[in-house]
Parts: sequence; C-alpha cells; structure tokens
Amino acid sequence: MSGLHLTLVIPALITFIMTIFAIQFARSYMFEAGITSPDHNKKGKIILPTSGGVAVAFGFAFGILTYVFGGSFSFYYPIADINYLLATVLAVVLISFVGFLDDINVSKKLVKTTDMMDYRKGLKQWQKPLFTLVGAIPLMAINAGVSSVTLPFIGAVNFGIFYPLILVPLAVVCVTNAFNLLGGFDGIASGSATIAALALFIYSYIWGTYNGTILSSVLLASTFAFLLFDRFPAKILTGDSFTYYFGAAFVATVIIGNMEAFGVIVFIPWIIEAFLHLRRKFNVTDLGKLQSDGTFKAPYGTQIYSWTHFIMNLRPMKEWEVSLCFWVITALFVMLAIGLKVSGLL
Repeated sequence: MSGLHLTLVIPALITFIMTIFAIQFARSYMFEAGITSPDHNKKGKIILPTSGGVAVAFGFAFGILTYVFGGSFSFYYPIADINYLLATVLAVVLISFVGFLDDINVSKKLVKTTDMMDYRKGLKQWQKPLFTLVGAIPLMAINAGVSSVTLPFIGAVNFGIFYPLILVPLAVVCVTNAFNLLGGFDGIASGSATIAALALFIYSYIWGTYNGTILSSVLLASTFAFLLFDRFPAKILTGDSFTYYFGAAFVATVIIGNMEAFGVIVFIPWIIEAFLHLRRKFNVTDLGKLQSDGTFKAPYGTQIYSWTHFIMNLRPMKEWEVSLCFWVITALFVMLAIGLKVSGLL
C-alpha cells in the first residue's frame, strides 16, 4: 500500500477504534450520570444512555489530530491543509457541544416537546440556529472553500466574498439543524449518516481534493462505528449531539472538499424533511404509534410531516424496517448525485 493511501487508512482506522472505545465509556458514564432517555419504540420501560454523539465527535477529532500529528513530526508529508483540518475539528466540537447542551436539559417531570411528552426539554427553537452559528466562525475565519461553485444545469458561479461571510454560516446553520430533524428510530440517523459519508468519500477519492478525502474517510469511520451500537436494538441513543455532530462534519467536509453541488444532492432527503416539518411549524414528532404486534402506525394518519410518516403509511412496519426504508431513500439520492457527476451535469 502506498504512503498516500496509508495517510488515509491510518487516521480512519484510529478513528474507528477510538470511537468504539469512547462509545463504550459513554454508555456507562451517561447512564450513571443520568443522561438517559426512555426508548419510546419498545414495549415496557426501557431506559438507554443517550448523547452518543459526544463519543463520535471525540473519535472524529482524534482521527484528524492523528493525521496532523503525523504531518507535524514528519512521519509523512501532509498533503491536506492542516489549517483547514483544525478549523473543521473546532467547528465540529463546538456544534457537538451545542447538541450535548440540548441533550442534558432534562426536566424531573414529563413536559410537552415536539408534539409529545418527554423528560428532555432541550434547547428552545430559537436557540438552536443561534448557537450552531458559532460553529461556522472557524470556517469563516480561514476563508474555507472556493467561492466559485458549479451548480447543476447552470455551471460555475462565483460568489466572491459572499461565500465565506454569508453562504458558509448559512449552510452550517441550515444543515446542522435540518439533519437534527429526523431521528427517533434505531439506526435511522446513524445509518443514513454512514451512507451520506460514504458518498462524500467516493466523490472525494475519485473527483475531489485530498482535504475532502481525509475528512470524509474519518467521518465515515466514526459514523460506521456508532452504527454498530445504534442499529436495532440500540445500545445507546444518538441524542442531538450526534445529529448536530454529523450535520457539522458533513457541511464542513463538503465546503473544504469543494463538492457543494454534490453535497446538496446527497442532502436532499433532509431538505425535504425540513419542508415537511415546516408545514406544522416544526411541532412534529417522527415517532409512530406502537401496535401490539410491534409495528408502527403514522402518528397523524395520512398527514405527512416527515419521511417516517410517509414510510409508515406504506404499510405497518417494525422499527428496523422504517430505518431500512430511509437508508434506501438516502442511497437513491446518493446514486442520483453520482449519476449527475458521471454524466457531467455536476
């Protein structure tokens, strides 16, 4: 294996290993600290540790810093821009911390949140975009990305100074909060995140930059490691720390890897989710109504305010089937994005 490939494999492998260890630690620590949540999709009172995204963010940061360490001590020549990598780590950690704050805001009694009763109050709706905006500052400070963006069917458009000052923070806020909208079923967030991360890695490796390739390989390793614990039946819940983590890492990788148009196509499922939630002013639950046979019915009947509602209206499905259906939907948009790239439309 060439030295170039080793600089991809080693950080990704270390990310995977460290994420596994971090998740194992987080499972026991979060449970003992009372950072838990009831599993609404199971019969009986099942309590699971939550905020697993903290461990995933740690694994991601450790993997990137492994690459930076190797370059700094001349174990290899660092092809990726270390300033970009460190700015990404800072952005991801800041936004993951916002998700953690959302996870630990717990009430002693049931309160109504997102059209359901829960112990977790979370942050206020207006606080989420405001706090996640802070995570855009490191990317803005280094003028991340290239201001000329190739748009499907339009071609190259140069946004100039508006790209780092307007488009980057807008993208960070929108992507992190949009990805946070869809969850609630074992593996639905971590599985779809793994598929999206794989798409970014494929694009970066074949057509993109080395910055994008190293970031997407580490991102893929971290999400896949978490999927092993979050898939049905979940041993730890994602929490908003994971959804905010992935949204931040996804948008940073897209920007620094100069694959904006490709990233937008891959992210379409969550853009659609945001518009569906908007129809009910974001007062929506993705969860279904658990039936005696273990299947779920859509919570609002034939009214569709989420992808999960659409999926559950196809037929009664078990929890893992709902997640699997959304994985397929994510994969279809990934194939669309790759098809557009191969055909020269991206």
